[in-house]
Amino acid sequence: MTVYHFIGIKGAGMSALAQIMHDMGYRVQGSDVEKRFFTQTPLENKGIPILSFQKENIQSDYKVIASPAYKEEHEEIQTALAHGIDVQRYPYFLGSFIKQFTSVAVTGSHGKTSTTGLLSHVLSKAKPTSYLIGDGTGKGEVNSEYFVFEACEYRRHFLHYYPDYALMTNVDFDHPDYFHDVDDVFQAFEEMADQVEKAIIACGDDPHLQKLTPQIPVVFYGYESDNDFQARNVKVDEDGTQFDVFVRNSFYGTFTIPTFGSHNVLNALGVIALCHYEGIDQQLIAAQLQSFSGVKRRFSEKSFGTQVLIDDYAHHPTEIAATIESAKQKYPNREIVAIFQPHTFTRTKTFLDDFANSLQDADYVYLCDIFSSARENRGELTIDDLLARLPGSKLIEQTDMSKLKDHAHDVLLFMGAGDIQKFQQAYEQQ
Repeated sequence: MTVYHFIGIKGAGMSALAQIMHDMGYRVQGSDVEKRFFTQTPLENKGIPILSFQKENIQSDYKVIASPAYKEEHEEIQTALAHGIDVQRYPYFLGSFIKQFTSVAVTGSHGKTSTTGLLSHVLSKAKPTSYLIGDGTGKGEVNSEYFVFEACEYRRHFLHYYPDYALMTNVDFDHPDYFHDVDDVFQAFEEMADQVEKAIIACGDDPHLQKLTPQIPVVFYGYESDNDFQARNVKVDEDGTQFDVFVRNSFYGTFTIPTFGSHNVLNALGVIALCHYEGIDQQLIAAQLQSFSGVKRRFSEKSFGTQVLIDDYAHHPTEIAATIESAKQKYPNREIVAIFQPHTFTRTKTFLDDFANSLQDADYVYLCDIFSSARENRGELTIDDLLARLPGSKLIEQTDMSKLKDHAHDVLLFMGAGDIQKFQQAYEQQ
């Protein structure tokens, strides 16, 4: 049996794809750095070998899939090329792999992972469905009808895909190390829209997505009355959020989600619209929406004494505002403490004032030092620049998290895309 070797298997997308192929009966292995990542746990649970990087991992009869993070000079890639192996980059391979299914690409500047998880949860109950989620979750079904996957706009990677459907959540300026401005981001989404085969499900409340002009049908969803799918009569209680859905002004059904915040209603509405388009039973949709337990690192909660600790991937001002809104809706009688780690110098510099505005919605703010990515080691600014824009905010370090004990009955929001989890772990262990 052919061996599929993944170079950089601990990456979120790579890990998920390896799991999918393993579930479908392919022989899979991979290699990566020694450092432990949460994405390797499901690989280990499925018995997928994870090797350390070395040229000896590559055999002449292997098929090799490489993460875009590793360049031609990587020792395993060089060895594969020397063996005459066609090294396929992750986006290229995935673009080819999805052609055997009815494929749904979930994309957008924010909300991709949560929406992909939610859609996968609903469709899996209706038909055999394989799915690839950006939190490192992957599940394969041998006779899959649907393939739901998260399609990232960064470096225009999603232009390697020609899906049957695209569910587009929003367009916002992010990844300033690559995109010039929001118009550049929109141009990428417009190009992606032209590659979709059957239909696009798009948030009509987003002014940029309203400007899409593909040759295929576009179904809009949102709160505004001119959307094809509209959410009305939104109600929040301790169990979640309830709302009515109207399809072209005709009542369709009442739905409940166990989450909070207007963005989660929009994510659910996009899923409802896609499933309605595919003829999925309304009662099945409603039941699955209500039973969805969430995805990794998206408002992941735990009790800690008299406090509530929440881990969230929010690393953009829009996402921070949405996460704080969710916390306030769910815990209206508690104070919200934001512990935020900025992700990359480029993003921090670009959105410095926007970060300050979003974080001001919290009752208290603690800042961790800026997390530098593999693409950049230092920047012209420091965490003090953000501190100066947030009167009353404090710097917090992993070696001393004791300040958080002052918030005995509060909600602690740990937010960031770097390694913010180590701050939460340090606090729990002190």
